[in-house]
Amino acid sequence: MAQRRALLILHGKQALNEDVRAAVERKRKHGWELDVRLTWEGGDAQRLVKEALAAGHTQIIAGGGDGSLRDIAEALAQAGSEASLAILPLGTANDFARSAGVPLEIGPALDLLDIPARTVDMGTVDGHMFLNMATGGFGSQVTAKTSEDLKKVLGGAAYLFTGLSRFSELKSAYGELNGPDFHWQGELLALGIGNGRQAGGGHPLCPNALADDGLLDVSILPAPQEVVGTLKRLLEGGLGLDSMFVRARLPWVELKSAEGLDINLDGEPLRGEQLRFEAKSGALRIHLPAHSPLLGQGKRIG
Repeated sequence: MAQRRALLILHGKQALNEDVRAAVERKRKHGWELDVRLTWEGGDAQRLVKEALAAGHTQIIAGGGDGSLRDIAEALAQAGSEASLAILPLGTANDFARSAGVPLEIGPALDLLDIPARTVDMGTVDGHMFLNMATGGFGSQVTAKTSEDLKKVLGGAAYLFTGLSRFSELKSAYGELNGPDFHWQGELLALGIGNGRQAGGGHPLCPNALADDGLLDVSILPAPQEVVGTLKRLLEGGLGLDSMFVRARLPWVELKSAEGLDINLDGEPLRGEQLRFEAKSGALRIHLPAHSPLLGQGKRIG
């Protein structure tokens, strides 16, 4: 019988979440040895992962938003551990969890611990790793500038509100992207390099991405003047814009921008003039629903 022992790394803001407490107690009554640790400041998630692995934990739960999930997934992947990861989505957007079909209810999400883990990829860039998506251009600006207070009041709709309110600030950026049998250059409004499918509070920038195919989905929204009016419809619901994207599926892609481009890695800001994004195949073991939309050719590994 598989070891039923896990460590929940919980974002400090969720310390008083009674629904989390009740769900943890329920899992314990069902035979799980479930410990809980809280994050307080930057670097805590990585430290707690190291401590958990040193203590022999083979299953770790990321309790928080996309940023917390990225931190914990990166620490696990970089450790080269066979420990598996489960997702307890407690953030505002929960973009990766939504794309993967992870329940947003706390109890059902924790029950994925009982589902065999699958191997998935992660993206890498400039020494950093990301589980969901790297975004650039207007989308990353909206994500970065959406206030925590607004997210508390409006939830995922905060990203939409911020996007609409900052529409007058819309600017394009020049970029050049190169990959195997792929080249594109020009002015862009938005860029998504995805292992997952959506970012920025629900925008499906890479709608066909798979997390276990060894590839990254690249989506570019070019910026000719006639596209700008259509972008507002994207922020209002994504009407009529999908056909304007340039898309590719690549094992790696290099991005060059003479003026530098702001990139958002699942909530972590990064800026560079020349960046190489790569898919790190099979980097992570993760508990996802058996029929997760992000799973294609991956195999169950127990």
